[in-house]
Amino acid sequence: MALSQKTDFTPERLRFQVSDEGTIMIMVSGKWQLEEPLPSSDEIIKTIRTQGHIKVVTFDTEKLSAWDTGFLIFLNKIISFCLKNNVAVDQEGLPGGVRRLLLLASKVPERKDARKETVSVSFLARTGEYAVVFGHSVLEMLGFIGEIFQSLLRTLVGKGHFRGSDLLLFLQEAGAQALPIVSLISLLVGLILAFVGAIQLRMFGAQIYVADLVGIAMVREMGAIMTGIIMAGRTGASYAAQIGTMQVNEEIDALKTLGIPPIDFLVTPRMLALSIMMPFLTVYANLMGIFGGLIVGVFGLDLSLMQYYNETKSAVRFNDLWIGLFSGFVFGILVATAGCMRGMQCGRSAQAVGEATTSAVVTGIVSIVIATAIITVICNALGI
Repeated sequence: MALSQKTDFTPERLRFQVSDEGTIMIMVSGKWQLEEPLPSSDEIIKTIRTQGHIKVVTFDTEKLSAWDTGFLIFLNKIISFCLKNNVAVDQEGLPGGVRRLLLLASKVPERKDARKETVSVSFLARTGEYAVVFGHSVLEMLGFIGEIFQSLLRTLVGKGHFRGSDLLLFLQEAGAQALPIVSLISLLVGLILAFVGAIQLRMFGAQIYVADLVGIAMVREMGAIMTGIIMAGRTGASYAAQIGTMQVNEEIDALKTLGIPPIDFLVTPRMLALSIMMPFLTVYANLMGIFGGLIVGVFGLDLSLMQYYNETKSAVRFNDLWIGLFSGFVFGILVATAGCMRGMQCGRSAQAVGEATTSAVVTGIVSIVIATAIITVICNALGI
């Protein structure tokens, strides 16, 4: 084979020769590993491009002592260029392992959607997407509420499909087991309200009205609100996690296959339990909050026990108590609905269960805040 050209660069590892017959032989030697600077394939590609008569590329790797991915990248660039320019590649001179890896790479094409382009979305488009998602969520919520209403009607006429033992278990979970955390939070809320009020009322010598402040605030609003938030983070999240896990394990699908409505069996007893227990928890939270204010009044403001009791009794009206109890009942329904709905909407993965639990807590708290605003506006309009 007559040589028309011999070009040497980085001669310790890479050389190539071009023959008159249109063959270029690439000779590599030494170590070709990423830990060291590697020769570039640009000079070889430039030679193939400029020498228009080159038809075949061959390799000589007898002096190649070590190689890794860096050598494969070098070869892949040359082979890709040759394929695009109709230049044959003879791989017989390459090590067997290199040939097998190159063959494997050529058998697995790149996925078309592997590299996703970043698309800029306008503000109006994002707003529209959020509006559509919000609209779908509202429709799903209304449909879920409708299914719950139908289930309650079936329960009232004696056609409900849930066990009484389940209802008793949910009553215990939403009632007695929630007392410790409700006690702690309500007591602290009462203490905080009393401290905040005492700082201002002491300036006017009106410490006795701390009893009015704590009593009315706890009985009318704060007792129900704090209990609702506690139950949203405790019981609502538990409902979402339980039903979401059943969704992942396909237990809900099994109930549908057996002809048992999942709403009747899973949602209705939970909603009944929480809506029944919330008013009782609200009353208990009111008492603990008033007791927290009593501690501040007696030990911090030098009020007697009977003074604080009589002032609280004269300040708190039955209307305030009924508003708080009604709010607690509504909050119980909202928290149970949010938890069960997010659980029923859960996907089929562990991550989906976590997302459903988080969404249940957020939905429950937001619903409580909105319901509180609505109830307050209605009470002010009615003058109660």
